[in-house]
Amino acid sequence: MKTESLTPFLRAGLLGLAMSLIYGCGSHEEPAAATTGGRTVTADTLTVQPSAVGIRVESPGTVVSEDQVQVASRLMGYIREIKVKEGQSVKAGQLLFVVDPTDIQGQVGQARAGLAQAEAALADAKIDYERFGALYQEQAIPKLQWDKIRLQYEVAQQQVAAARAGLGLASGQMRYASVVAPISGVVTMKMANAGDLAAPGRPVLAIESLKKLQVRTEVSSEVFARIKAGDTVDVVRDGREATPVSGTVAQVVPAADPVSHTHLVKIDLPAGSGLASGNFVRVAFSLGDREGLRVPAAALAERAGILGVFVVDAQGIARYRMVRTGATADGQVDIQSGLAAGEKVVISNVAGLENGDKVSGGAHD
Repeated sequence: MKTESLTPFLRAGLLGLAMSLIYGCGSHEEPAAATTGGRTVTADTLTVQPSAVGIRVESPGTVVSEDQVQVASRLMGYIREIKVKEGQSVKAGQLLFVVDPTDIQGQVGQARAGLAQAEAALADAKIDYERFGALYQEQAIPKLQWDKIRLQYEVAQQQVAAARAGLGLASGQMRYASVVAPISGVVTMKMANAGDLAAPGRPVLAIESLKKLQVRTEVSSEVFARIKAGDTVDVVRDGREATPVSGTVAQVVPAADPVSHTHLVKIDLPAGSGLASGNFVRVAFSLGDREGLRVPAAALAERAGILGVFVVDAQGIARYRMVRTGATADGQVDIQSGLAAGEKVVISNVAGLENGDKVSGGAHD
């Protein structure tokens, strides 16, 4: 291949390398570029001045219900029937599922039999108590024998009381065979099916109340040190362009996670926020202001997939400059690198502007 044929490719490569070095090093020297032959374009310009730029830190979070319960059976037994489905709304006191009460029914039967036996023994003890009591009054029997009869009667009374308590306890267990909702809300999870064995401490259903929703997120120690309960934050559903919901910081947990070294933050959502339990969101914390540079969003232009602005030099020539941008608010874009205070940028007609064009038009300070 001839040297003359390589020259355009070498020039293009050197130009790209020069622009990359300018962007990476933050230098504001203008890259050498071909002009368009002295074309003049009418456009407005703005001299960039330092201004207060808000510091915002975003953190991912999840919407959860502040009031959520896991419902389990207090009995050991097979689940006979589950009356609700996931996603179904339920009211407090509504029947959720039924546990087979066969074992409890057997215990109730045993308790009734025990009570009947104790009452029969008490009846016999009472007859002896009355008969020997009369004999003792007549001094027909010794005191030792009377004390024994009296003790037997008292024991029989106590056995009846214990049998009645046992029957009451066994009968009371029957009501736990039918499990009802402790709160009003939505069934969010079903952890068992009909036929499974229910046991105390093993959840069958999970219910969340929709009256009050919260966002839970983790923040760094730097953010933790600059926020407090009562602060207002913006909450946006992740992956969607939507108007932010204004949330209120409810709690900032002072203890940090030993692994991630982050702090848990709970944020209350207003009623009618449009968010639902389980939604992924992004929380924006405002941490004050810093001095920075901002330009109108209209000043940004994209060339060859690279975002930048047109900087006008002292001769009125527009040079394309790559910049790194930050947050956008009220039509203004934070410029993190690529520009310096006092430089003049084009803020209108940037779509029709090319590197090397001469700019004429109004200037804004």
